[in-house]
This record gives sequence, structure tokens and C-alpha cells, in this order.
Amino acid sequence: MAIDSSRRRFTLTLFVFSCVFAGRQVEAAVSETRGVTRILGMRLEKSDSPAETTERGVIQVTEGSNISFRFYGLHLFPNSSALIRFTELYSSDKEDDVHGAIMVSSNRTCPEHTRDIVVNGLMDVGNHNTSGVVSLKIKQLRKSEAVKVFGLCIRDTQDEEEKWYLLDDKDGRLRVVEEKKSLLPVWLQVILISFLLVLSGMFSGLNLGLMALDPMELRIVQSCGTEKEKKYARKIEPIRRKGNYLLCSLLLGNVLVNTTLTILLDDLTNSGIGAVVASTIGIVIFGEIVPQALCSRHGLAVGANTIMVTKLFMLLTFPLSWPISKILDCVLGQEIGTVYNREKLVEMLKVTEPYNDLVKEELNMIQGALELRTKTVEDVMTPINNCFMIHSDAVLDFNTMSEIMESGYTRIPVYEDERSNIVDILFVKDLAFVDPDDCTTLKTITKFYNHPVHFVFHDTKLDSMLEEFKKGKSHLAIVQKVNNEGEGDPFYEVVGLVTLEDVIEEIIKSEILDESDLYTDNRTRKKVAPNKNKRDFSAFKHESESKVKISPQLLLAAHRFLATEVSLFSPSQISDKVLLRILRHPDVIQEIKFNDSDKRSTHHYVYQRGKPVDYFVLILQGRVEVEAGNENMKFETGPFSYYGVMALSAPTLEFRSPSHLSGLNRTASLSGADRTESLSVSGSNSQLNNSIPSQQYTPDFYVRGLTDLQFVKITRSQYQNGLMASRLDSTPQSPESGHNTARMDQTTPPATANTTITDLGADSTPTENGPDETTLLLLNEQNSPHTTNHHSQLENSI
Repeated sequence: MAIDSSRRRFTLTLFVFSCVFAGRQVEAAVSETRGVTRILGMRLEKSDSPAETTERGVIQVTEGSNISFRFYGLHLFPNSSALIRFTELYSSDKEDDVHGAIMVSSNRTCPEHTRDIVVNGLMDVGNHNTSGVVSLKIKQLRKSEAVKVFGLCIRDTQDEEEKWYLLDDKDGRLRVVEEKKSLLPVWLQVILISFLLVLSGMFSGLNLGLMALDPMELRIVQSCGTEKEKKYARKIEPIRRKGNYLLCSLLLGNVLVNTTLTILLDDLTNSGIGAVVASTIGIVIFGEIVPQALCSRHGLAVGANTIMVTKLFMLLTFPLSWPISKILDCVLGQEIGTVYNREKLVEMLKVTEPYNDLVKEELNMIQGALELRTKTVEDVMTPINNCFMIHSDAVLDFNTMSEIMESGYTRIPVYEDERSNIVDILFVKDLAFVDPDDCTTLKTITKFYNHPVHFVFHDTKLDSMLEEFKKGKSHLAIVQKVNNEGEGDPFYEVVGLVTLEDVIEEIIKSEILDESDLYTDNRTRKKVAPNKNKRDFSAFKHESESKVKISPQLLLAAHRFLATEVSLFSPSQISDKVLLRILRHPDVIQEIKFNDSDKRSTHHYVYQRGKPVDYFVLILQGRVEVEAGNENMKFETGPFSYYGVMALSAPTLEFRSPSHLSGLNRTASLSGADRTESLSVSGSNSQLNNSIPSQQYTPDFYVRGLTDLQFVKITRSQYQNGLMASRLDSTPQSPESGHNTARMDQTTPPATANTTITDLGADSTPTENGPDETTLLLLNEQNSPHTTNHHSQLENSI
């Protein structure tokens, strides 16, 4: 029993102790849950108006907004919102308070609470009673206030007086700013922005379109444009004359419109970056690109149709734009407009060629006329080496006149000694009364007409040259320049020829070709296509006419010289009339043209040492150099020097002398074979060359031409023919010779040659007390057609 009682007391004691302990734990827990409420900070949760945290960490909200703050602390309860109030720290009419961070001296107490911030309802406390959300109402600021800063006030519950204290200097601040209000309603702003974009485009386009139309161009359009263009130009021209005033008005209007547009966009978007981007895109696309692209092509029409708007803005901007324009006029001078010089005008025509209505020929003529003053005669002249010229000593025979006619030129320079020494001008019409058979010298014609020779300098401009040609003095000019190269005094050097045709071709930018031109261009020397209708004057030339023509006086002098100075041609060997026929043979008178560029050419040699020849040479005109002997001695000789006499005196055929025929007459005594031999000897040169064995003479000297040469060249075969003809001519004739000769003509046709020689000898007896036969033949042979035919027959026989 005692043991059970003690057990019960122990159990009761343990239970009581447990209850006391549990009660103390519960009391501690209750006292813990009912501890002092403390608010440590706050954070902006949300706002129905723009709100943010400034750079200084101050919460900023907009006036008239409803916001929610989250407060942090200890032992927060729903009724903890009663412990929260705000007090006004300071206010300002400008937002220059360093984002709400201005230091305010205070004793950290809240003397009074503001009514501009109202705490609405209870605190929405979290699970751990450490944070809660409280709704606040921010009232509107006064009109004079742009910003107001409030401080968070917390009531101390442990204080018997329950005073209010500022939570912290910065963490508990709330900055309230005024609400951003639009200047105009949104719909009105959209309309204004669209209208301003149109104005911006108009000002930008007119600035390009109107200012690009200079006064000079407007005058041109008023004179030669279409009716619509003339109407537009008359509207624009009065205000375009005031160039600087118009420019200032358009630029001021454009700047004003663009600035206003940016302000409206900024107010509409409430974003500076957005306003800049939007205004840039709108102005570039609708205010610059589109209107300028339109006005650059249709500036005249756009400017004329918007002329009233332009005048209105010129009037509105008058106070500012007019003084600026006057200053520009004084500084820059009056606007003249675009004036094109010759080079720019030519280049403009070239650039606009695909777009204008000018044909190529018209464009070339305009360009050629504009470039005429920039070019000189040296650019279009024919170089002196390519000019067709005639020596003053030339004889106007058939060959010379044929060469003149075939050249196709109407004015031909005449030179002496060298081609650069031009002394006269020959007009082709001067040859109208000249007979080629007269062999008139060129000097006779040029001295008779005495055409003036017109010299110009190589740097003469083509427009000046054209004016000279228009005066009618001459249509051909000799181009010369002053040559001061090397030692000695300067001298005039002829470099080429220029004609009126050259100048006209340069104007029309095309070549003028006629039926006689050989080249399309004298500078490029490009030949024209062959002319099938080209005239051949050789049809008028006698077959036996000499290839090289000399005057009758020179031919008579050569005849007299050979007959008197060269024994082989003395009258005892060859009669005068036969010698004359030899000299008139087509191949006897020859010439050599001297080539200055190749003075040692083999073409210049008349004789060469060691080279066999069979001809005799008499120099008529020009000079030669003779090199002879083992010492190669050289000397020069001139006209009427002769060489190669031994080439004619070599062994020849043995002809039967008439004295060996036993008193018989020539025609009757010769057998048929002898007659045939005689007739073949008196035939053509080719027959004689085939019948005579080759006997050649080898000279031991050189004879080389130093200038152009004309000389007599008589071959051995021609000389032998002359001997034969002279002997036949001296043979006595019987009365029956005429009958026998006629019978011989019927049986043997080649005998005609012998008969002709005999007849000529019988009919050509010189008269007493008068000129000899040779002189009469030379003076009268051109006047008698019968004589001409007679000579032809004799030449064929020789």
C-alpha cells in the first residue's frame, strides 16, 4: 500500500510540472506574437500613371495617380496601415531638385501630416508578417508646383505620446511630379502633323524646283517653250527674279515646319527618341525624297500651281527673310543665272544628244561651229609633203595637163627649186585657152594671171581663216611658221596648205567628196573607193607622142647641139630631118625624178661602172655627178653634157652602098631577099633588135643625177636606123621609082616605110634664103594635120 501511494504522488507531481512548463511556453509564444510592430522600408509595387525610381533612388510618381506600396518590417498586421503617414519635405515650380535628393534639415519628427497623399484601407500582410501592400491616393499638385517631395512618417507605438518619426532621409522619400499633358487633342495633332508634312514637302520641292529654274532659262522658256510652259514661266519669273528673297522665305518656312513637326511628335509620343525617329523618317520620305524627285522633273508646273502659297509665305516671313536677302544681295551680288561658255555648251549638246530632237548632222554642225575658234589651221591643213604641186619650170604638155586634170584640184601651188618655196598659184581655169601641143611653159601662164599667194601662220584660228576666205581674195592659203631651231636667223617655213573646203569640213564635221577626190581625208590619207567612171585622158593622146614633153625651143637646141658638137650626129652621118625624127621618138626624151630621201638610189644613175649599155645620153635639164678614173675623181656637169658616144660607134652591120649596085637604081637592083632585108631594117625597133647582133659598151665611170633630170637617150638600134634612113634618103631616084614603089606596096606591105622616107626626102628640100627644113618643121608641124600624120609614119619607120 505504501508503495502504491508513493507512485501516485510522483505521477501527480510530474503532471503538475508538465502543465506549468507548457503554460509558460504558451505564454512566451503569445507574448512573442504580440510584439512591437516595426516598419523598415517601402517599395513601389504598381501605379496607374507613369512612375519610376530616379537616379538617386527616390520613388517618383505622377500626380493624381493611384499607387500601391509594399512596406517591409516586423510584426506587421492589417491595421499597421494606421501607422503610415506622409509629410511634405519641399516643393518646387521646376524639376531642378536633383531628382528629389535635396538635403532637408529636420529633427526627424513629423510635425504635421500632408493631405496630398491618402492611405486607403488596411494593409495586405504577407504570411510571415514581414511585408504588406498599402494603397495610396496621390492628389493633384498646385498650379505653381512642378514637383513635390514627401517623407514617410511612422508612428512609434511604444512611446506613450505616440509620436511620428521620419523613417529615413532618402529611403522613405516619395517624389510627386506633375502629369504630362498634351498641348492639343490627339486627333488635332494627327491632322496638324499630316499638314506639316505636306508643307515640309512643298517647301523642299519648291526650293529645288524654283531655284533650279534660273532667270535665264525662264526667259528662254517664255520665248521658245510650249504654250503651257510659257504660261508657267510667266507666273514664276517675277518672284524668281528675287532669288535670295525667295530662297530665304522657302528655307525659313521649311525650318519652321520641321521644328513644329518634331515638337508635336514629341508631345504625341511622350518620348524624345520616338519623336526624333518618327520626325526623321517622315521628313526624309515625305518632306525630302518624294517632293524633290517630283519637282526635279516637273518643277515648272509645280512652282506655277503653288505660286500663291509661295507668295503667302514670302509675306509671312517678310520681317526676317527680306533683310537677310538684302544682305546676301550686297555680299554675293545680283543673280545672273547659268551662262554657258563655248566648251560647256558643246559638252551639254553631247550629253543631251540621246534626249534632244537634233539629228546627228545638225548636232555635228553646231559642235563644229562652236569649236571653230578653238582650232587652228595647223589642225586641218594638208601637210606640205602630201600636197599636189607643180614646178615652175614645167611644160604644159599633154602629160602635165592630164596629171593636173586627174588630180581633181582647182588651185595648184607652183614652186621653185624646192617644194617649200611656193611662188605662184595655178588655177585650172587658167588652162582653158592652153593647147597641150604648144608646150607652153607654166611660168608664162602664172605670170600672165599673176594670182596672189596668200600666206597665213600655223596658229591662225579657223574662224579668222574663214573670214579671210569670205573676203574673196583666195580660197587657198599657204600655212607657214617661224622656224628658229638650230643656229642662224629664224626663217619662215612652209608646213602645209589650207583651203576653204577644209574649214567647211571642220564646221560640218564631215568630209566633202567629189568625183575627183582620191582621199577621204588629207590627214589620215584614207583612199576613197575606186571610181568606175574616172576619166581617162589617154584617149586624146597620140600613140607616138613623147612620154616626156619639152619645149620646141629646147628640142631645137638639142638638135643643133647634136648636129654640130657630136660627130656621130653630124649631117654627113645623119640628115637633119632624120635626126629630128629620132629626137621626136616617144622613148628618146626621158626624165628622172630625184628622190631627196634616198639620194644614192640606183634609180638616179644614168651610167654605172662595169654595167654594159648600148645608148648615148645628152643632158637637157638638171645636174649630174660624174665619177671616173682609178682615183674616183668627181665633178658636176649640167645641161648639154653628153656621154656614151662609144656605145653608138661599136661595130655594126655592113650595109650595101648604092655605089656598089653598078649604076642600077635602088628599087630595081635589089633582089627580093635584099629588099626584104632593107625593109626589115627600116621597120620597127623590135625588128631591128632581132636582126642585129648584140654589141654593148661597158663604161668605166658613174653618172648620177643630183636633181630632176631631162635627157636625150638614143640607143644603138635607133642610131643605126637613123643611119640607114639617112643613106636611103640620099639615094638617087629613077622616074620609074614611083611605079615600082606602088607595085611593091601591093606585093610587100612593109615597104611603105621606105617609100615614106623617100617621099619625105623628095618633098623636103630646103628653100634658098630661108629657114632650114628642121626649123620649119618645128615651127609649122602643129598647124598641119597632114604633117602630123607624116611624122607619125616616119617615126614608125625609124
